[in-house]
Amino acid sequence: MADGNRQVGSVAYTRRDKSYFENRQLIRHANVWHLWALGVGAVISGHFSGWNFGFATGGWGGMLVAGIIIAIMYVGLVFSIAEMSPALPHTGAAYSFARTAMGPWGGFVTGLCENVEYVLTPAVIAFFIGSYMGGIWEVAFPGSSVWPPFWWIVTYVIFLALNIFGVALSFRVTLIVTLLSLAVLITFWISALPNIDFGRWALNIGVGPNGAAAELPEGNGSWFPFGFSGVLATLPFAVWLFLAIEQLPLAAEESIDPRRDMPRGIIAGMATLMVSAFMIVLLNPSVIGVGAFKLGSSGEPLLDGFRAIYGDSGAVLLGIIALVGLIASFHTIIFAMGRQVYSLSRAGYFPSGLSVTHTAYKTPHVAMLAGAGVGLGIMLIMWFALGGETAGSLIGSVLLNMAVFGAMFSYILQAVSFILLRRNQPHIERPYRSPLGIPGATLTIVIGIVTLLYQIQDPNFTRGVVWVAVWFGVAIVYFWLVGRNKLILSPEEEFALEHQAQA
Repeated sequence: MADGNRQVGSVAYTRRDKSYFENRQLIRHANVWHLWALGVGAVISGHFSGWNFGFATGGWGGMLVAGIIIAIMYVGLVFSIAEMSPALPHTGAAYSFARTAMGPWGGFVTGLCENVEYVLTPAVIAFFIGSYMGGIWEVAFPGSSVWPPFWWIVTYVIFLALNIFGVALSFRVTLIVTLLSLAVLITFWISALPNIDFGRWALNIGVGPNGAAAELPEGNGSWFPFGFSGVLATLPFAVWLFLAIEQLPLAAEESIDPRRDMPRGIIAGMATLMVSAFMIVLLNPSVIGVGAFKLGSSGEPLLDGFRAIYGDSGAVLLGIIALVGLIASFHTIIFAMGRQVYSLSRAGYFPSGLSVTHTAYKTPHVAMLAGAGVGLGIMLIMWFALGGETAGSLIGSVLLNMAVFGAMFSYILQAVSFILLRRNQPHIERPYRSPLGIPGATLTIVIGIVTLLYQIQDPNFTRGVVWVAVWFGVAIVYFWLVGRNKLILSPEEEFALEHQAQA
């Protein structure tokens, strides 16, 4: 029921009564370890699959340097978020930061970019889960195969159920699968160390006559077979080593003490991921019998490493073990996707029916089901449009590019929000202050723009970005015609209007 309207510039607000928010309640459950697990778990699949495509564009040295550059970008972003999230402890996260800093249109566009990231990232992970399951099935049942979309559908169904049936269960599963994922990676590192030949295998990429990556049978090639341009071309793939760490603030209204625990959780998570990223980039391509060239087009790089070390006899067990990391990320990003859609819907930017929470479990089940439906639908459309089985890793690469495209714009806008909040709203109480300040946020913007510029050069980019642009266009038209006249005074909007008046 509405309780009065309010015009603010080009947008109109409706003040809802108590029942509106009672139907959209969340439960506080997460402590600092749950938040750490949420951040690490969201990213960890990027250490199992996806990052390795960068070998084909930059070689081993190109991947290493691109990873360092992207790590610097994320450090700047993470410290900026660590300051903003306890100062603005709302589920809206990126949208909330931008709304307070740049107004409703800035908040909506930032939320839209993040929406692309969180709807499509689970689709990328589901694709890799299907690749792993397909590899396991072929070894366990030679001569038979399973329709790949079957694995995608099963993955969505299982983890939607886990996320819907209670926040306590969701955080408990997140912590368990994140710890298991790290245990799998550590097991791989220990197993790989006595079985590596860095020069022979990690450096087995050269430049072919057509300018593409070519295998060097004896290895010992250049660290940078494609030069510095190869490093820059590899930046979008290096993003996969850290993408989604920024989702932690989406749990702000489910955190027991967000003002204290948000900065601790996200900084500890980033430190964990930096160690893991270096180890996997060093060891996975160095394993004897694997190599950077093979990994440059592999859908299951960690499984390839395990197979080379232990042989095909244990491939089924090893494949199931390697799935843990993908499962961890899928589970946690489904969580983030639900909260992101929920926050924009609760404030009226998306249809408000999407933010209704489950009567018994108090989870945003409608938002999760809607976001999952869109993500899975895009996967199936691409499957048929790109030729099904013949598309191979192309589907994963196109989806990855689409997710990274949305993420980069989101990062740039969040860093801009940080700078504007520092300069224009210094009166906002900040329980934590970024030691990198405005220079750290500026560095994030610069690296983000460069990454976008080089992402455009990937031929798979144009296949997907057109549809991202269409989604942006449809959503912006909807907001102009409908959404901006139906905004609701949610916690994010109340906070922004209050502090806008004080500025």
